[in-house]
Amino acid sequence: MTIMERLGIRIPLIQAPMAGISTPALAAAVTHAGALGAIAIGASDARGARAMIAELRALTSGPFNVNAFAHRTPRRDADREARWLVAMHPLFQAFGAEAPATLRAPYTSVRDDDELFRAVLDAAPAVVSVHFGLPTDAQIAALKQAGSVLIATATSLAEASAARAAGCDAVVAQGWEAGGHRGVFDPDAADERMDTATLTRLLVARAGVPVIAAGGIMDGRGIRAALALGAVAAQLGTAFIGCPESAADAHFRARLAQADAAATVVTRVISGRPARGLRNRFTAWGEGLVPAVPDYPIAYDAGKALAAAARAHGDHGYAAQWAGTGATAARALPAAELVAVLQREMIAAN
Repeated sequence: MTIMERLGIRIPLIQAPMAGISTPALAAAVTHAGALGAIAIGASDARGARAMIAELRALTSGPFNVNAFAHRTPRRDADREARWLVAMHPLFQAFGAEAPATLRAPYTSVRDDDELFRAVLDAAPAVVSVHFGLPTDAQIAALKQAGSVLIATATSLAEASAARAAGCDAVVAQGWEAGGHRGVFDPDAADERMDTATLTRLLVARAGVPVIAAGGIMDGRGIRAALALGAVAAQLGTAFIGCPESAADAHFRARLAQADAAATVVTRVISGRPARGLRNRFTAWGEGLVPAVPDYPIAYDAGKALAAAARAHGDHGYAAQWAGTGATAARALPAAELVAVLQREMIAAN
């Protein structure tokens, strides 16, 4: 049985799980249309995760993907965090706000949070995917025992090989073009920055598990191209941001329609991990000489506070607007309609 048959989907399309953007309504609409919908619980606690999964399950009896973060435990460094807050002080001051006195880690890794992991395990969704690394061996065994298909993000052959050795059923080949956070296991190691086509081709040939291509794919022709490289499916995220079911705010949606949305940039100043998003005042500040960034997600605590301070003054230039290359091609269509359009384009490109 192929992995697509195990998933029970008829279109080789997966909606990327985008924390803060994906919603149960979006995931349900995608699943109902014949693809695989997804939600992301990486920015939730166990209670929030259970509520999100329950809402999605009430909307669909079909398969869906629950995505969790499996990042390493953040390393606290009081001196580095203090220097970071001093560097950000002028940014807060411009809005008459004070930088946080101290920083916390707003999100937990599923590796460290037993309650969050239990929320996923108890739900036993058709698919569980992980980003930033791998769950523990015991967690992987439990998920597989529960019957979930396990998918890990890989940005390199080494990461894909680790995922296979750990027992993952498939990998997402996340190319350099992809929006949102890079799935690198070690954000301090050299990033190979392979484009989607190159990485997909490499992993198809050598990873030994089914490969799902992701990064910069915005239409059916892109999906067809990924399949031609040997991928079993394509994962699209930015393409779904414009859907009315997404949680993107009005400003983010408006930015996607502007020509400068094509100028995405990879930065780690917002969250502490490299991530691709729309250029804005925050990313521009990060391109200057700044001190070492605190670990993810500690740095995100300051980034979110700054975005809130700016937003209170009507300035959205410090928000995290994660998007991949080709963001201007996002279409403001209902999710089910978008899936149908993508399928027609894919067939026409055959």
